[in-house]
Amino acid sequence: MDLGLLADFNLVASEGGFGKASRVSARPKATLSRRVTALEESLGVRLFERGARKLQLTEDGCALHERTSALVAEILEVGQSLSEGSLQPRGKLRVSVPLLIGQTMLGRLAAEFCRRYPEVELEVIAEDRYVDIVDEGYDVVVRVNPRADASLVGRRIGGEALVVVAPPGMQRPRPARDGTPRHVPAVAMTHLVDTGPWQVTERLQVVPDVRIRLSSLLMVRDAVCAGAGVALLPRTVVDEAAADGHLALWSTVPHQTSELWVLHTSRRLVSAKVSAFVDFLVDALRDRHSSAG
Repeated sequence: MDLGLLADFNLVASEGGFGKASRVSARPKATLSRRVTALEESLGVRLFERGARKLQLTEDGCALHERTSALVAEILEVGQSLSEGSLQPRGKLRVSVPLLIGQTMLGRLAAEFCRRYPEVELEVIAEDRYVDIVDEGYDVVVRVNPRADASLVGRRIGGEALVVVAPPGMQRPRPARDGTPRHVPAVAMTHLVDTGPWQVTERLQVVPDVRIRLSSLLMVRDAVCAGAGVALLPRTVVDEAAADGHLALWSTVPHQTSELWVLHTSRRLVSAKVSAFVDFLVDALRDRHSSAG
């Protein structure tokens, strides 16, 4: 497959038509159309439906664009860097991070990263939603306790203890004589629900009856402080509120940690900008999250 033809096809597909692709690339529409036709002939498939008012990808065209656009862009980026005698990180870099990390650290870290790598255009989106790194066009994601995913690779930054917290006026239930876990009202994250039981004392386990689900760790903490129920949270999220008496620490859950990972897709050539950001973030956050390993 001709890489140049593939790059032109992805340009047309990304821009939604030959006219826009022509304006962006400053190349004639006829040239782009001829090169896309050459790619179709070499593959033996139609990539665009040309009869409609708006140029539309065929099913084969969609599959080819989704699986090659990012990879071709990075190959071309590396080729340009090599031709210029440098592998300096450059280009746009989209990163997804948890809301708490984004609000408390990423502004400062983003400024420092861009000082070091001025040719990178950094875009950081902070939210606790579990984003699809490929479909939503991210280069890097930072996740807490990520699900197993063979399409992603990355590095563990560190971990911290998980603690059971409760409103300060809430009484811990007494252990059952037969050791049966006690049910208690609870608050949890919308997409990370640990169903327990949680070990509170040697003889007491509690099972969370989740009454409220929230999309942010800080929202969960605040709901506990307001009396909504117990929750399982990272220690650093609750330390200040516990010290001020706004919530009570019931226990540290043994053999469980909140692990922080920085990940990127394994199916893409790792570009210089991705490698630079991963190394930078691991170095910047490792000390903060190393208490549990």
